[in-house]
Amino acid sequence: MATKQRNGDAVKSTAPPAHTTKSDATSTTRQLALETGPSLIVVTVILGLIFGGCCSNVFALEAIVNFEPTSGTLLTFVQFLFVAIIGYVAQFDKTRPPYFIAPNKVPLTRWLLNIVLFFSINMLNNHAFSYDISVPVHIILRSGGSISTIAVGYLYGRRYSRIQVVSVFLLTIGIILAAWSDAQAKGESTNDSRPAFGTGLVILAVAQVLSALMGLYTDMTYEKYGPQWKENLFYTHILSLPLFLPFAPAMLQSLRQLTDSPPLDLPAPLDAFSGVVRIPRQLLYLVTNVLTQYACIRGVNLLAATTSSLTVTIVLSIRKLASLLLSIWLFGNSLPTGTLVGAVIVFGAGGLYSLDSKPRKTQQPGTAAVSDKKRD
Repeated sequence: MATKQRNGDAVKSTAPPAHTTKSDATSTTRQLALETGPSLIVVTVILGLIFGGCCSNVFALEAIVNFEPTSGTLLTFVQFLFVAIIGYVAQFDKTRPPYFIAPNKVPLTRWLLNIVLFFSINMLNNHAFSYDISVPVHIILRSGGSISTIAVGYLYGRRYSRIQVVSVFLLTIGIILAAWSDAQAKGESTNDSRPAFGTGLVILAVAQVLSALMGLYTDMTYEKYGPQWKENLFYTHILSLPLFLPFAPAMLQSLRQLTDSPPLDLPAPLDAFSGVVRIPRQLLYLVTNVLTQYACIRGVNLLAATTSSLTVTIVLSIRKLASLLLSIWLFGNSLPTGTLVGAVIVFGAGGLYSLDSKPRKTQQPGTAAVSDKKRD
């Protein structure tokens, strides 16, 4: 009898009145909407910043370097200046004259090596365009950062799994194949391009090694002081600005070249200028490059702050592949078959390396953001 009663209670408890079920269902739906709605919005914004910002940045970059290949230093300076200004606004503290900068949590002496490395890496990566390195090949070669990361990490006592070592071996093969095929194609069209192309490869290789060293040094800094990526971003940009002084004449020359580019007619606001505003096309691309670069940086950092470094690596690998395909499609970059095969190997090996990567226990949100941003 007790069993029947318990069964009856069970039936009663699992079959409430119809109006209660409808109310509960409505409440559950509302709760799910409240919980998942903001998350979906955040994910959409982050992916929009990464894919929209980074891919648009590649478009503007290629438009500029195709017009003026020696403008890499100017591009780097303008990007540094913009990020430094935005970072200063974030670090502003009116109670701390005369510089009005909030107290730093990491000693400035600790950032000095980061500043020198960061400046050198960005200068080398952008300067490589002066040596007959196309944007697609630039993307492919810089996607092999795992090679230098493992080499430098091994020297510092870090060990890696077999899958990671195999993936890096495949990365090496893919990069060599892509670079060799592109060099052969350039050699067929002109005999003078090979030395310049070889110099560009050396420049990118040095930048990759420096990037790996900087990533390791940054990780050690975060392990000691916490993930102070915003502070790192601000100081590495603003304190690097004086280092551009020796390059001022070259940057002014590049700026003149961009200013003399064919104008682009844009609708004028409120018909203030007879309905149109004429802006040099390349200056507009320069502004677009700076703004989209900042959007890309913000998207990567937001992603790293909300997900694991593994997710960041995978998303950035997909983004690089999308940028490569976009460059080929928009600018008619007809890459040799060997270069395309090398690109597939590089991105596939990069994905294999990412899937076997395990986040370190000491890594905090934001660590991967700065490291990836500097490699990207």
